[in-house]
Amino acid sequence: MLFHRFSIAVWVRLVKEVVAVIHLARLPSSSYKGDKDLDGIVEDAVREARILEDLGYGSVILENYGDKPYQKRVRDPLTIASMSIAVREVVRSTSLRVGVNLLRNSGKEAYSIAIASGAKFVRINSLVETIVTDSGLIEPEAPRLRSLRINYPWVEIYADLLVKHASSMNLGMMILERLDPQALVSKSTDTKDYLRELVNDYVERGGADKLIVTGLRTGEPPRVELLKLVKELSPVPVLVGSGVNTNNIGSILKHCDGVIVGSFIRRNGKAGEPLDLERARSFIVSVKSHS
Repeated sequence: MLFHRFSIAVWVRLVKEVVAVIHLARLPSSSYKGDKDLDGIVEDAVREARILEDLGYGSVILENYGDKPYQKRVRDPLTIASMSIAVREVVRSTSLRVGVNLLRNSGKEAYSIAIASGAKFVRINSLVETIVTDSGLIEPEAPRLRSLRINYPWVEIYADLLVKHASSMNLGMMILERLDPQALVSKSTDTKDYLRELVNDYVERGGADKLIVTGLRTGEPPRVELLKLVKELSPVPVLVGSGVNTNNIGSILKHCDGVIVGSFIRRNGKAGEPLDLERARSFIVSVKSHS
């Protein structure tokens, strides 16, 4: 049994990267006690991580999903300390690659948590783009990460490109063109050239180790045409960061290097709900069958 579990996990890592999202309940803060105490939040995160590890997932990312509506940047010291403890306990309790996503765009804080906890990567929603969101206008995070990356270079950055729930001021027309698949690949437009420059900025100037392509909202997959174009242009691995499920995983894996799955493996396929064992199992089996 142990060999079987180990062989599945290694096999998945070698073929395609699969990152499962652990949606944390609202974290404690200096102004809000929360619906769960920190011990309960940590216990839930460790329990889910162990289940995912047993099923053969190679990576998880902890996300403060319950903290909505999200602030542009998390500054509350109690929230940051709580996130650090949750991440550290998952790192210590599993052999998974563990990541941190501190919504909405607290990249420097997430990177610091990763250093302190032993996490391997962070997800950053806005690394080199200026984006308009429900949290307000969010500016690029790359300049704030400069010193941290120089001194602690082993934490990888998974960077969203044209992130969901936002409009990019760098490439504003792309949001409209995402709704028109032909415009994305048309040689009569400048879309491909603009997108190439944005991808290059992410990698060469922002230092992204991997790029993430999403749909317009949580639970929605990206347009295949956009995914194919980013994959064509990117010198670093490309992951799909929303909307993957057992029905579309085969077509999506053809055009990317891995996926981040959150909503589908939750009860009723809804983000923020408890982990659903059967959904999580069926998803990893589907990845294996299509890789």
